[in-house]
Amino acid sequence: MGHKVHPKAFRLFTTATWSSRWFADDRRYRVYLQEDVRIRRELRARFREAGVAEVVVERSANAVTVTLHAARPGVIIGRGGQGAEGLKRELRDRFFRGIKNPPALQLNIIEVDRPALNAEVVLQQVITEIEKRLPFRRVMRQAIGRVERAGAQGVRMQMSGRLNGAEIARRETAMSGSVPLHTLRADVQYAQGFARTIYGAIGIKVWIYRGEVFANAKRERSPERAPSTGRRAAPATA
Repeated sequence: MGHKVHPKAFRLFTTATWSSRWFADDRRYRVYLQEDVRIRRELRARFREAGVAEVVVERSANAVTVTLHAARPGVIIGRGGQGAEGLKRELRDRFFRGIKNPPALQLNIIEVDRPALNAEVVLQQVITEIEKRLPFRRVMRQAIGRVERAGAQGVRMQMSGRLNGAEIARRETAMSGSVPLHTLRADVQYAQGFARTIYGAIGIKVWIYRGEVFANAKRERSPERAPSTGRRAAPATA
């Protein structure tokens, strides 16, 4: 089952949450969903060098908040914040132009804590190296080494396609440590994508196990009893 269910969807409301946070009726649901997909696609393609890990879209009655989690936020913010202000204007003109009462747009840019343990950031690095035609085995080995040095308890990486330009497509997997896909309390980061090469698309999947979320939670335990020796006490003598 762990190989058939998306690791993030499997852990919603336990260790993961939604990337789109809003409510809508049947008429507006499709419009909001399409806007979210287009916003994410645009930001990931434009700021690929910034290592965008996640794009969270929150909507209220009269406001839209877009939060970018990036490994290198300075690439997005720019000098003196000019890049962030320009991006905010472009998003407003591209996605909310023509609306009678356009919502107020707020843009937040947050730096990712420990980017080497974020599956999306690692995936973007691997895609960049594969598109530079580096040997895929060396790319996987180096990426796994970086994740391990950052403190991960397990990492798994899979590539499929015409690897190194082979005539027949195949699948290669590299793994280190443990990646418990069936454990709900396990903090498993997952990302998938593909690299465009002259031989075709190379599919890439990354799993990173960062430990159990509730491992440090305090648990109440009943007092332990002293072990019994199995001997009876000697009767008291007068």
